[in-house]
Amino acid sequence: GPFGGTQCRFWDSVGLWDPRGLRRMQGWAVLWVPGTDHAGIATQVVVERWLWQQRGLRRQDLSRVIFGVPWCPTHTHLLLHILSMSLGVPSVSPTMSHPPPPPLPLFPHHHPWLSPGLELPVATTRPETMLGDVAVAVHPMDPRYQHLHGRHLRHPFTGQLLPVVTDPTVEPTRGTGAVKVTPGHSHPDLALARAHGLPLLSVIGDDGTMCPPGGGWLQGVHRFVARDKVVTALSQRGLYRGTQDHAMTLPMCSRSGDVIEYLLKDQWFLQCQEMAQCAREAVVSGRLQLVPRFHEKNWKTWMDNVGDWCLSRQLWWGHRVPAYKVGVSPPGSDPPDRGLWVVARSEDEARDEAARLCHAPPRDIELQQDPDVLDTWFSSALFPFAALGWPEETPDLRRFYPTTLLETGSDLLFFWVARMVMLGQELTGHLPFSQVLLHSLVRDAAGRKMSKSLGNVIDPRDVIGGASLQELQEKLRRTVLDPHELAVASEGQKRQFPHGIPECGTDALRLALCSHNVHGDDIRLDVAAVLNQRHFCNKVWNAVKFVLASVGPHFIPRPPEEVTVPRAPMDRWVLSRLARAVGEFGRRMEALEVHGATAAAQHFWLRSFCDVYLVGGASVCPSVCPAFVSVLPRCCVSIHFHSLASRWC
Repeated sequence: GPFGGTQCRFWDSVGLWDPRGLRRMQGWAVLWVPGTDHAGIATQVVVERWLWQQRGLRRQDLSRVIFGVPWCPTHTHLLLHILSMSLGVPSVSPTMSHPPPPPLPLFPHHHPWLSPGLELPVATTRPETMLGDVAVAVHPMDPRYQHLHGRHLRHPFTGQLLPVVTDPTVEPTRGTGAVKVTPGHSHPDLALARAHGLPLLSVIGDDGTMCPPGGGWLQGVHRFVARDKVVTALSQRGLYRGTQDHAMTLPMCSRSGDVIEYLLKDQWFLQCQEMAQCAREAVVSGRLQLVPRFHEKNWKTWMDNVGDWCLSRQLWWGHRVPAYKVGVSPPGSDPPDRGLWVVARSEDEARDEAARLCHAPPRDIELQQDPDVLDTWFSSALFPFAALGWPEETPDLRRFYPTTLLETGSDLLFFWVARMVMLGQELTGHLPFSQVLLHSLVRDAAGRKMSKSLGNVIDPRDVIGGASLQELQEKLRRTVLDPHELAVASEGQKRQFPHGIPECGTDALRLALCSHNVHGDDIRLDVAAVLNQRHFCNKVWNAVKFVLASVGPHFIPRPPEEVTVPRAPMDRWVLSRLARAVGEFGRRMEALEVHGATAAAQHFWLRSFCDVYLVGGASVCPSVCPAFVSVLPRCCVSIHFHSLASRWC
């Protein structure tokens, strides 16, 4: 997301204080496996836009390897280093929107009947797809067309005979009450065609140009240019009856801004019903705990209504589908059945399997790998065990799998978490984790979703080191936004950060992120809140310097177990307050309430230690300092007072 530091912050805190006892602070081994997915379509769209703007190249002008490889090392994440994560990390394992559109023109036209003088008026918003029509549908109870049931009409351009079918999904009050059936470019039409056994026909190619069978006069014409040509052709034939406004939902791509075209494609699917029921049972039985628990209801509902999972994507950016179409090269060889596919880990393995199935030597086998890539979420669903060496039985896999805790955004419960649980149990026989912490979404101070096009994305690096408005604007201009988006984002940035972003430092950013209740409503991230935490960090820092000056340069702290109880009442009082704060901190972390643990630590610092113990004039004697040096920094480091821990310990 636009503020990935939120997750990193929780990962590091919980990794230091794991609720199942694997507490790094107590000397236990804690494995934290950070990673990134390839963000298939999101990344490809950005790369393609950059290529066009900077080089004047299209994806098709490059090979798949050249298109993808240079971006992988160039755009890796710097966030772990900048936030000074305390965990040792040797390596990192690597929509559609439906806005209310303006009314679209409805094009009434007539299909001629076989009998002279008979016509059927049909209205459509997609005249360019007429060459893909396979039928005309009417409602069975519409009295205007009951005498036409079972009849055929002739297509005005192709001359093909199209049946008139009846279907209850047709709305008699919309348009003329008769709709053309184009299953190659419409979801509802596809369902209707399958219900009536109609053929499936596509007339628009992947590049958005027409490729209609038998309609050479439109071959290679862009779909929207073809729309005007079809209307003109209908007029010339005397079949055009004008236009009228028609409100509808226009599917727009949120990434490219283009109108989405539905195309028929061969896809790979995974049956999920059985796996989904196993995942449902894991939550019902308590073997898998969702935090907060209110997500359990949605989990059960989704698992009860899961459908087949489409695994393939028509992209270049991603893991290519490991499926190979088989052919046999010698002329005298028996070809395999049409559409023979083999799935294998490598081309050599696929060739051997194909040779076995075709009863042919491997050298005669021709293979063509599927050009599609796997769904990002399929690849990501393998992460908990693949990152540890699966399918090999590695030492890391034996020692650390299954893991204990997954922390992620609540919006990924079904995209990612459900898929990990299903595939984890199916492929390894174990749940990939026993607990899931789902944090709420991070939004800006006004509650809006962070978006580069709105100019409200907060870069953690700018919060840590500070950035002037001029620097923010310059960084925005380097992004891959179209001119309109850039103008809107620039104005939004000026309104939100008129004086830039002040330098807050890493500790203040960590505390601000930890102070939000991730179990509740969306997180509204305000730079002013980070600035307040910087003031708190300054107070902590000054208190540490005061203590260090009091004990002198030669003081050596003792381990907590060797600290003796002091005699002075004030010293005993502050230690009792510390013990209470540590207890509350631990209870909150056990419940994965990082915000509560943060509040407990801050309350002790401000109200007990600074306001009473230091300001009250009590002397800081050596018998007290070992407790603070050995106990308090260990507690506070889990909410990332790294400057405090490194200076005091």
